[in-house]
Amino acid sequence: MTEPDRHMLRNVRLLFLCQALQNAAVVGQVAMGSLIGFALASDKTLATLPMAIQMLATMAASIPASMVFARLGRRAGFTLGAFGSMAGSLIFAAGIWQGDFWLYCLGAVPAGLGFGIGQHYRFAAAEVATPAYRPRAVSLVMAGGVLAAVAGPELVKQTRDLMPGFLFMGTYLILATLPAICLVLLSFAEIPPPPPRTGVSTPLSAFLRRPAFVTAAVTGAIAYGTMNLAMTSTPLEMLACGFGISASSTVIQAHAVAMFLPGFWTGRLILRFGALRIIVAGALLNTAFVAVAVSGETFTHFVLGLVCLGLGWNFMFTGATTLLAAAYAPAERFRAQMLNDLIVFGTVACTAFGSGFLHAQAGWVVLNLVLLPAMAAVVLMLVWRIRRAPALA
Repeated sequence: MTEPDRHMLRNVRLLFLCQALQNAAVVGQVAMGSLIGFALASDKTLATLPMAIQMLATMAASIPASMVFARLGRRAGFTLGAFGSMAGSLIFAAGIWQGDFWLYCLGAVPAGLGFGIGQHYRFAAAEVATPAYRPRAVSLVMAGGVLAAVAGPELVKQTRDLMPGFLFMGTYLILATLPAICLVLLSFAEIPPPPPRTGVSTPLSAFLRRPAFVTAAVTGAIAYGTMNLAMTSTPLEMLACGFGISASSTVIQAHAVAMFLPGFWTGRLILRFGALRIIVAGALLNTAFVAVAVSGETFTHFVLGLVCLGLGWNFMFTGATTLLAAAYAPAERFRAQMLNDLIVFGTVACTAFGSGFLHAQAGWVVLNLVLLPAMAAVVLMLVWRIRRAPALA
């Protein structure tokens, strides 16, 4: 292995760890957020509002993130994101301490900003890797969520009663330390500086006229949005079925492992079979989730269904990210990534709020059946894309 290759792998591993720390807080929030919202909100249809606000902030983060990354570089942007995540966890804790639902919702704003900026670790991985290694680098950094999948729910289980009388408050205080560790790791990473500014920016509308960009962005939005729709209400449905916090945390843990563990191999699968085939495989796995979810509500049904949903998300979202990397020139990357995240996390924000509303008004079965037309739309869009560019098949 050459010296440049060793540097590349070292940087990818550091980004892997940073992504893991970032996602640990988010996975923990998924396990807690709707339950805390349900406990604090007088109107129970607002139980998933904190998650919706967090995803709106994640979407909004793409604009300042793009500006900071373009002007000051990736390191400055990731530092800003770490401080946002830290502030979010502390405000969440304050909301629980005060028993104030709206203060708790306020914590979702900086937490969402931090999460939105942290989503760019996968783009940073594509930039530090050689073109041949790029799909594997992206999938490996996304696989940092495996550590998060284990650590996030486990932290919830072990620290939920750390502060007697204030359920989950101690958990948020622990989660506030993770971004600080991330900052230490970033200090050792070698990240390319921002490209020289040319003074000419590609109009955002130009990206929307590129079939490659539209395919990547819409696939990513459907992959993340549908997964979030079902995942966010899972703890609420399990609570309604008589399961406790430990059981729902275990299910979310299994789901998160399924989301990120395939990242160690998804890049190789994409290199062998192509991103489009992997995306279709993900859509089929999500369809399998719906079949399991509507067939019963035992613990086994929840675990098996959420594992299928996690695997489907991984295949679809990694495939979409790989397609996106080929949809813009290097000088366009920040604006393209900004627009992509606006589309993806705008969709996720809608599904986060819609999840609580659909669950309360229509029930678990209807909520999951909504995924089927979305999966059909992805497959139809890929057929359209292949017809426009047969070589992609």
